[in-house]
This record gives sequence, C-alpha cells and structure tokens, in this order.
Amino acid sequence: MLLKDLLETNIDKHGEYPFLYFKDHSYTNTETKVFSDQFANGLNEMGIEKGDRVIVCMPNCPEVLFAYQGITRAGAVIVPVMFMLHPREIHFIARNSGAKAIITSSHILRHVEMAIEELSSQPAVIVVDVATNEKAYNFYDVMKKQTSVDRELVEMLDENDAAIILYTSGTTGNPKGVVLTHKNLYSNAANSCEHSKTEQGTTLGVLPLAHVYGLTISNICYLTGSSIVIFPKFELTEVFAAIEKYQVKTFSAVPAMIHAMLSFPKADEYDISCLESVSSGSAPLPVALIHGFKQKFGADVQEGYGLSEAAPIVTAHGKGAVIKPGSVGTPIPGVEIRIVNDEGVELPRGEVGELIVLGPNVTPGYFQNEEETNRVLKDSWLFTGDMGRMDEDGYLYIVDRKKDLIIRGGFNLYPRDVEEILSTHGAVSEVAVIGIPDERMGEEMVACVVKKPDSIVSEQELIAFCQERLAKHKTPRKVLFLESLPRNGVGKILKTHLRQTAAELDSVK
Repeated sequence: MLLKDLLETNIDKHGEYPFLYFKDHSYTNTETKVFSDQFANGLNEMGIEKGDRVIVCMPNCPEVLFAYQGITRAGAVIVPVMFMLHPREIHFIARNSGAKAIITSSHILRHVEMAIEELSSQPAVIVVDVATNEKAYNFYDVMKKQTSVDRELVEMLDENDAAIILYTSGTTGNPKGVVLTHKNLYSNAANSCEHSKTEQGTTLGVLPLAHVYGLTISNICYLTGSSIVIFPKFELTEVFAAIEKYQVKTFSAVPAMIHAMLSFPKADEYDISCLESVSSGSAPLPVALIHGFKQKFGADVQEGYGLSEAAPIVTAHGKGAVIKPGSVGTPIPGVEIRIVNDEGVELPRGEVGELIVLGPNVTPGYFQNEEETNRVLKDSWLFTGDMGRMDEDGYLYIVDRKKDLIIRGGFNLYPRDVEEILSTHGAVSEVAVIGIPDERMGEEMVACVVKKPDSIVSEQELIAFCQERLAKHKTPRKVLFLESLPRNGVGKILKTHLRQTAAELDSVK
C-alpha cells in the first residue's frame, strides 16, 4: 500500500471526522486530503517530479502532515529534517539529498537561508507562514484549485519505491540518509497496530512531526480512524489540559517528558484518570521512573524499541501482555530479532550480544552510500549496533549502544546498569553514564548527574551508593554534576557531547 492510500482508505472507512487539532483550530480528514491534493498539484507545477526529494523542516503544525501527503501524492520523496539542527547540518542534508524544495516556517527561515547559500543548485523555499516574495513561496500560494492529482503520475508509484529519506543524527560524523519505502512504513504501522491492539481515539503529537515519528503517528491514525492534538512545543499545562479535554488514553513520549510530567507540581489540578498508558522510546527509561509514574497517575509506561533503519518500530509491549519493567517488549508481527556475537552467531537466551533485525520494515539501505549499506545489512538482516539480551519469554532488554560500551581493564561495563541504580537515589533527577580514555585502565566510568532541586549530595556519596549495589570495578570513578543533560530533538541524550565535556574537565585536573 502507498502512503497516500492510507488517507483515502481512512476516509472511506471512517467518514469525515476531526483529524487534527491545533491551537484553536481543527481540520478534518477530508480537509487534509483536499489540502494535500492541492499542494501536490502545486509541487508538480513547480517541476517536482517522481523521485525528487523535498525537505520538510519546521516545528509541529498541521502543515507538516499536509506536506507529507502532498509530497507523496506528487510522486516525490519526503526528507524530514529536525528544525533544531544547525544550518551546517541542514546544508549537508540538502546537498546530499539533492533536495528540489524545502518546506519550512518563519521560525527557522533564516537558518534555512544560511544552509542553502552555497549550494550549487538552489532548492525552492516554501514557507507556511510568510507571504510569497522574491526569496520564497507561501505554502498556500503553491496550492492549486484542482483537488485531484495526476492519476498517471500516482499510478507510476510502487510500494517498493522510496517514500522518505531519513537522516540519522550523525553524532559520530556526517548523517546517513536512511531510505524507507512505502512498504516499510505501511507494514510497520499496520503491524504495530496489530501488536498493540490500537483503538480509535485521540492521541497527542508532542514529539517532532518532522521526523519518522510524524509519519508513524499519522499512519497509525489513518489506519485506526484516530485524531491528533498537535503541540508546537511540549508545555506541561497544555499537555495535561489536552489529556483531560480529549480524554486521551495513550500517547508517545520520551523519558525526559515522562520525567517532567511526574515532577509537575500542578498535576493534581487536572483529571487525567482517562490515561491508560504512555509509550516511551528513543532513550533508556529508568525503572524507578516507570513505577513512580504508575503510582502517581495510574497509567503504565511501556517501553518500546525502534530505530530509523527499521521504519522505526521493532519491539513494544503488546496490549494485554505482561509488562516487564526494564524490557522493551516483544517483536511486532512480521519482525524477527536475534542476539548475536561478533561473528554473527546467535547467542543463547540471557546472553548479551548485538541485536539484529529482519522484516518488511527494514530499510533497503542508505541513500547513495553503498559502503555503509553493506556494513549494516547482511543477508537482509539489519545489524543495529545495539547490545541486548532476550529472556525465556522472548522479551528484549537493551543493555546499551555498542559504541557506549565501556571497557575498563579488559572488563565490559554497561552504563545502563549504573544509570538504573543512580536513578533510585533520592537526590538524583537524571543521570547518564559514559566512559572516558584512561592511560592505566583503557577507559574509566564517569556518571553525569542532574540533582533534584534543593538536593545536596556529594560525589563520594553517590559512588558509595553504587558500590553498595554493584561490584566496585563496575562503579563510576567520578561524578560530574550538571545543570541539564544535552539532548537531541527526539530526547536522546547526546553522550558524545558528555564524553567531550568529561574528557576536557579530566585533562584540566
């Protein structure tokens, strides 16, 4: 099935209903289709053809989803780009993808203009909230009166054609463009719905829509006849009010958001008893946070696992299944996982190794990067670079990123073990554990800690707290206290940044 078919099937099955809520406005599913068809016609008239790449880079707003459907209906390829990126990063993506157009907003228009200044071929700039001028087109001016798209063009599309190119965060070098097909994205949404028994309802769009999340949440809502409340940014009062107003039963978040909700002093002013569960991904979630959220709000926090190369969902806690705190659940239908050693040999249950994934959701490869494609795809299996283990019931536990593994004196140390322990300390708000180079031991462990407001705790106290619960060689040598942990746009803690900070401070000493 093509991405455009999801919206059409949604209208045929569920009729017209409010699909998007944004500030004081709502947009129905049929209005979404009209806007999308008009925008597709406008793109075609601008010269956008089958296979051309179009960047979508702006904060959350309905036009992100109108653009997605419009781009795919024009036969083009969506390139979602996080609006928080530096102009240098946007420049690389625009150049590498050969983008013919960039859809953005006034919020980051200057960054986009800086990003494309030195490109040999200038993409058209389309802005959702700026009038057409000599530098850019207005989004709604691009739309054409016709509400039907070129059928011949659409019929040329195949489910194995590229639907999006998603650029990875690039924390260890230039980002790579993950190609995802219509089949990758449709199968992932459909199988996720089956696994979680997703019901019709209203959910929250608090994560960045200009990301694979935006495709995933909209595709799932098309399939289930559900609605989305879109937030331009994560504001606790608005989130709690929306849960109460729209009787939200479930939504997706990242650990930092869940932590903020649990710490919100005005939470008791809202009735969010309708909330049944929150799906968490992108970064490890401390078990203590899961229990605290359940105790306070009566809602489960269900960890799942995914990555861009798998479109993105791999495992989740199925509805009605046993929830195992610390686990990221079981594979969704159609997806197979294995834990293997460095030679690619499958390991027994309970042993730690690299997670590999097989299924219709797995990328065909990286855009114009055969070397990296061959490195991560072997006999159709995706080598994720994540270390994990499976229990006897088939539940997956992510131990750490392979690159985050700390090798101290020849012993493999997993940061998450220490992070789980420190997160239970009464003075610790957030924690991330990293390794830094050490002449004698190879690497040493450093805990980067954010204290709770008004809490007083020393480095030695936290180290002793760990040593009471773990073997001494598995505990941090240093504790670095920070005001906050650096994160990217989807909530992942940037451990590369932390390693640089810790190494610099260590060299000063």
